[in-house]
Amino acid sequence: MKALVTGATGFTGSHLVQALEQRGHQVVALVRQSSNRSRLANCHPQLVYGDITDRSALQQAMQGVDWVFHTAAYVELGLVNATEMARINVEGTRAVLETAKAAGIQKMVYCSTIGIYGDTQGQVIDETFQRRQKDFSSAYDSTKYDAQMLVNQAVAEGMPIVSVMPSGIFGADDPHFGPVVQTFLKGKLKVWAGGQRITGIVHVDDLVDAMLLAAEKAAPGEHYILSTGDLSTEEMFAFLSRETGIPSPWEAPEWLVRLAGNLLDPIGRLFSWQPPISRERVHYIYDRCVRVDGSKARRELGWQPRSVEQTLKDLLSR
Repeated sequence: MKALVTGATGFTGSHLVQALEQRGHQVVALVRQSSNRSRLANCHPQLVYGDITDRSALQQAMQGVDWVFHTAAYVELGLVNATEMARINVEGTRAVLETAKAAGIQKMVYCSTIGIYGDTQGQVIDETFQRRQKDFSSAYDSTKYDAQMLVNQAVAEGMPIVSVMPSGIFGADDPHFGPVVQTFLKGKLKVWAGGQRITGIVHVDDLVDAMLLAAEKAAPGEHYILSTGDLSTEEMFAFLSRETGIPSPWEAPEWLVRLAGNLLDPIGRLFSWQPPISRERVHYIYDRCVRVDGSKARRELGWQPRSVEQTLKDLLSR
């Protein structure tokens, strides 16, 4: 098979390129000229240069392609450029959909997020859940929801698309939680916030396996939540502490974290600076709780992800 991967230089995209090549597939990678391609150092995809909204680049990238994996996204919480996020996440998805339809691709796998379901207030939900949250917690939440609506509409019009909704994506080279773990391993992580915050967990390579299974087996229009389980932040650090002997960080009082978010948010906006804590991040830490059941992918696709514990152990192997 010949497969196009958007977002190929990113965390998920680069692991997907590697897995496709290891399985003998021919890979095309859509990348920007300015992208850091270090994650593809050991891969050999055909590179097509262009922005995710560049239809001419997309047309070139999809020539002779059987599968399209759309992983490109602007992922960020806090102080973000909401207009740019909408351009990439929504208009980029629109461009990919329209180009893929014209190209007549066999299957498209869209990498969405469990965030499209909104705040479930701790209720464990599956793919049948209907969003109840009326507003949106962030620009990321809003733009990924709008992009999913475009995908759902394209499916209704006959496009062969499968959507996967990963929870928190972890791995040894994880750009988000990975640096936190490295700081912890050096004994320099002394304080943390929101010990009771629940995070769904999926290893990046298990996510990639599920995306490949979706391309091979899933019926068009299917949705698959991808999560191997969840833990609170306190439980995660307790596990890492047991594995390493390094003490868990001290949990800052909630009132202090909320105060810091309220103070740093306007300072960040004034100086175009992304503070370590902001009102939006505080909301995600204390006020929003999305819990999911990832058993459908196991039943229907034969997905066999590693355990939560093994996923966390992998963070220590970097």
